[in-house]
Amino acid sequence: MNWLVGIAEFFVNEILSVPAYLIGIITAVGLIALRKSTGEVIGGALKATLGFLLIGAGATLVVASLQPLGVMIQGATGSQGVVPTNEAIVGIAQDQFGAQVAWLMILGFAISLLLARFTPLHYVFLTGHHTLFMATLLTIVLATAGLPSVTVVAVGGILLGVVMASLPAISQPWTRRITGDDSIAIGHFGTLGYIASGITGRLVGGAKSRSTEDLKLPESLRFLRDSMVATALSMVLMYLAVSLIYLGKAGEETAFQAFADDTGAGAASSIGNYLMMGVTQGLGFGVAVAVILFGVRTILGELVPAFQGIANRMVPGAVPALDAPIVFPYAQNAVLIGFISSFVAGLVGLAVLSFWLGPAFGWVLVLPGLVPHFFTGGAAGVYGNATGGRRGAVAGGFVNGLLLTFLPALLVRVLGSFGEENTTFGDTDFGWYGILLGNAAKLGSVWGVVVMLMIAGALLGLAIAVQRKLVDTGWDPSPGRAAVAGSEGSAAGAAVTGARSYPKIAPPEGAPAPPPPPR
Repeated sequence: MNWLVGIAEFFVNEILSVPAYLIGIITAVGLIALRKSTGEVIGGALKATLGFLLIGAGATLVVASLQPLGVMIQGATGSQGVVPTNEAIVGIAQDQFGAQVAWLMILGFAISLLLARFTPLHYVFLTGHHTLFMATLLTIVLATAGLPSVTVVAVGGILLGVVMASLPAISQPWTRRITGDDSIAIGHFGTLGYIASGITGRLVGGAKSRSTEDLKLPESLRFLRDSMVATALSMVLMYLAVSLIYLGKAGEETAFQAFADDTGAGAASSIGNYLMMGVTQGLGFGVAVAVILFGVRTILGELVPAFQGIANRMVPGAVPALDAPIVFPYAQNAVLIGFISSFVAGLVGLAVLSFWLGPAFGWVLVLPGLVPHFFTGGAAGVYGNATGGRRGAVAGGFVNGLLLTFLPALLVRVLGSFGEENTTFGDTDFGWYGILLGNAAKLGSVWGVVVMLMIAGALLGLAIAVQRKLVDTGWDPSPGRAAVAGSEGSAAGAAVTGARSYPKIAPPEGAPAPPPPPR
């Protein structure tokens, strides 16, 4: 049996948990189904894989750029508490539940494909690392409730497969508002935040609030239309402001260590060096976002055609459900607005926890992590902009930030001994799904399982109802706003009709050109 466990763990940890490999395999299968030549299959699969590696490289750069800023913000506010970091809590759990997580993830992925094939939910969830995170959460909830390993895998696999198939369908009306069609869906466990942002956007913005992509800028500020420049400049200003506050509060000796690595190397040597290191990190953030956007364009150019083959051969009408950055190119200004607004909400939520909910009810403090606020807050900004323009992007990002703060604070209460760690799961769907299932598990091994399966059944039923009554009928969550139309930015995405068009800055000579937008 050990060799079977070893194979399962290899398949999960080395292939399924690596989105790039999973996407490459799916792309190859689709191109084979389209009867493409061997060269086209290999080339397309490699290009799709490279596109996701570009996204990963950009994400790594984002993390590296934000890490010193996080240190300075924590030092400036003096707050300590739980840091919602999916990778950290998963790493802790792997030592104890690695084999169960592996089998649960395989079963869950298989069930999601069956649901895609035999129900109206024709979505294939392709965000492999988030699948691993959710599989780990379900394993922790079920195992710490005292259920046998076989039950953990069987019940957890059903719960995982259902949530993977259901959430893309439930969010699709709002995703389609962004993309203009049903060629892609969102496959990321921050779905509750995105839907909440879309609903909030309609409430606060409606038809009157103009798109974030239609900003009226003076001629002298036209350079801010370039998303990389605008993002980098905004982060430079944020870095400088936080750096000065931290310097004044902590003193030179401590503040200079904010840029040091684990060995202590890389610390600032003077105030001028300290400030310029902040400028460099802010500029690096702009580069990171540009890399992510280019990766998105690359993968869309390969994956969407490949899915035509999968739709025709394996899952008729299949729609790829992809990671959150897939919506970034559709409203690049909204990404930055949503990120900033979400992070501000995280600080507001932290204040509420510190001065009220913590002392009164014993809730843990949840520190706002810049990385989850960037990725989910940025996506929430895009959803909010799609339904409510600029006001929608601001308010939607803010609502997402509050959810990112309060849901993890409640989640730690149902994670057993893992709730005592200094980290927990971060994104919104881990929160509400884990809270519901964790409280159900407290009912005992029999009734707990029954209630958990009922929760999964209710979620599946809701998704099917949304698919039939809203998605299939073309329901528009913001009918008062202009329709979505394609634009050059969505090789890069799409923009709301009526957005002013500006000349684009030409890429440097010899730079690779992104593929054309999927049609």
